[in-house]
Amino acid sequence: MLGRRMSRRSQAFENPVTGERAVVITDPAEHPQRVLLVELHVRPGGRVAAPHFHPTLTERFHVLRGAVGFLLGEEERVLGPGAEAQVPPHTLHDWWQVGDEAAQVMVEVNPGDRFVEMVGTMFGLARDGKVNKDGLPHLLQLAVTARAYRDVMVIASPPPPVQRVMLGALAPIGRLLGRQPSYERYYESAVPSQIGPEALALVTDDGRLRFGGSGASADAS
Repeated sequence: MLGRRMSRRSQAFENPVTGERAVVITDPAEHPQRVLLVELHVRPGGRVAAPHFHPTLTERFHVLRGAVGFLLGEEERVLGPGAEAQVPPHTLHDWWQVGDEAAQVMVEVNPGDRFVEMVGTMFGLARDGKVNKDGLPHLLQLAVTARAYRDVMVIASPPPPVQRVMLGALAPIGRLLGRQPSYERYYESAVPSQIGPEALALVTDDGRLRFGGSGASADAS
């Protein structure tokens, strides 16, 4: 990662459109397995921008507080405190906050180095007012970012074959107009935050999420 000068640990990244606030616990730039671990806070009504899947990475979730609705593969359920979900590569998933209480969720992404670049850029664009009501960048920016990070995340709609044609046509135009796949100015945050003790209790000695496997899971098969 170019231009890295300081640890992201305890930095907070906010997305005012999707209602997410992520506090970094494990910085993938420092972790030997490139793991990203965050304490995610989601306000009432908050949700991830769109249903999607990850071609090359695995996500793990542990709900600490509140409730979160999850679509994992073809199964939809609501997860409350103590519940877990594991999302293997190529598994369609979606999630959203449920109820009146803000959700607090531990999220591990492995590997997380390119993921943190992409999501940091999405959050930064949202703070700068450069996304739509769902939190997705405007079309040319989306095409440039989605094409460059297609190994990291693919949104579910339109279907991937259609996306490949669209991205192939629009991404070069976006690059010519100055759009970049990601922006280093969004890689770090000037907002410090304390990591909650209940979150730290779930962090292993090697900076991973202590995952019991007792909650909901999605199977890639």
